[in-house]
Parts: sequence; C-alpha cells; structure tokens
Amino acid sequence: MSEIITVSVQCSTNASVIWNALTNVEHQKKWYFDIQDFVLEREATFSFFEPGDNNKFKHVCTIVDIVPNKLFSHTWTYPELSEGSSLLTWQLKEENGITEVSITHKGIESFADGGPDFAIENFVAGWNEILHKDLKNYVENK
Repeated sequence: MSEIITVSVQCSTNASVIWNALTNVEHQKKWYFDIQDFVLEREATFSFFEPGDNNKFKHVCTIVDIVPNKLFSHTWTYPELSEGSSLLTWQLKEENGITEVSITHKGIESFADGGPDFAIENFVAGWNEILHKDLKNYVENK
C-alpha cells in the first residue's frame, strides 16, 4: 500500500505569485531549496541538497506535469541513498485572492531501504514546515 502525504495551506495572495515562488530559481532559494539546474520543462531533471554546506541528502527529480498557476508534478528520489522513487504534486486553487496550496507526496515507503531518516513522520514534519511556515511567510510578506 502506498504511503500518501497531503498537506495544504491557504495563502493571502494570488496563484501567480505562488507559482513564481515555486518555479523561479531566484525565488526558490529564498524559501525552499537552492536548485541551480532547475528548468521548468516537462521531463527536465534537476537536483539539490538539503540546506547547509554538508551536501546532505542529494535529491534528483524529473518534471512530470506542468499546468501554469495550477499544477506542478515531479519525481522525488535520493539515488545515492535509496533505490526508491516517489511523486510530488503541487496544486494551486485560487478564489477571491486567496490561494490554497496543496502537496501530495506518494510513494514514501519506497525509501525504506534508506533507513530511519526516510520515515514518513519526517516527511510530514518537513512538508508542514515548508508549506505553513516557509512558503506562506515568503509569499505573504513579499
């Protein structure tokens, strides 16, 4: 059975502001990850590490789907630490200047071979902090 994480937050801004924060390299590094090789194209691959100078937990992702201002989906892997692969989908729904941002992260259980750092609880805590603190603060205080 596939582990699925779903986290949502409402942001007091329009979807285009959030889309730009999510898909523009200069904005990403201010609230998310420093993804230097990011190109917003279907099937493009990008990589990044956890924040800090330790180059820890290399992520390698491939873009699966793009619907501007609405949906962004990509694989999520750690090829140096696990044979697993998951799928992360961002969805944006704007109504009256408020945008609901939701992520769905499927396939976390495939990282079990990577050890306890890849427990579902760690992903849940990380996504909650990223959405409720990092993204929300960034887009609402620009």
